[in-house]
Amino acid sequence: MKSAVITFPGSNCDRDMDVALKKFGFKNKMVWHADAELPKSDLVVLPGGFSYGDYLRCGSMASKSKIMQSVINFANSGGMVMGICNGFQILVETGLVPGVLLRNKYLEFICKNVFVKIKDKKNKYFKNVDKEVFEFHIAHNEGNYFCTNDQLKEIEDNNQIAINYCDENGRIEDQFNPNGSIKNIAGIFNKEKNVLGMMPHPERMIDTSLSGEDGSLFFKNLISNLK
Repeated sequence: MKSAVITFPGSNCDRDMDVALKKFGFKNKMVWHADAELPKSDLVVLPGGFSYGDYLRCGSMASKSKIMQSVINFANSGGMVMGICNGFQILVETGLVPGVLLRNKYLEFICKNVFVKIKDKKNKYFKNVDKEVFEFHIAHNEGNYFCTNDQLKEIEDNNQIAINYCDENGRIEDQFNPNGSIKNIAGIFNKEKNVLGMMPHPERMIDTSLSGEDGSLFFKNLISNLK
């Protein structure tokens, strides 16, 4: 399987994602934001970080980068595109997934492990995964997912919610929502389920020397589903 990770000015999780993808069998290439063409890929990743220093609005400047037209074309043709944290913010700015990401409810930067529950397994990202609840890391200031009531109804009707914040037993309640996201949403799909945006970082949980290995389960399952 071939993958591509886009590096924007200010990306700081692009190398972590490169390490994670290669560890689980992807032949990954790094792609500079000013490039015009994507390499042949089965998966394109927009990594976490602070593209353009989060100036103007998180992800908005990166969404206008030269490479993004190729990413949009790739997604619209059915290609798998995954945005993590700042990558999620870039996806909403491009319109590849609905909604917006606001400042966290208590106006504080959050950096900690959280639990998320898989909402839908009828897609290539989570199909056949053994667990219902994953422990992932989050680190963001603008992860408070919001959408209009009409958008929320459409998202729910189309089963576009990918993961929800929860406790270790999978209970989805307000007290386990770290940033105020509507409906505890931690990640969503586009209608076709080939584009996934999520705030948690699975690439930070791929080794026993880190704080967990649930990211390993995610990447092993992902490459298995793509083969």
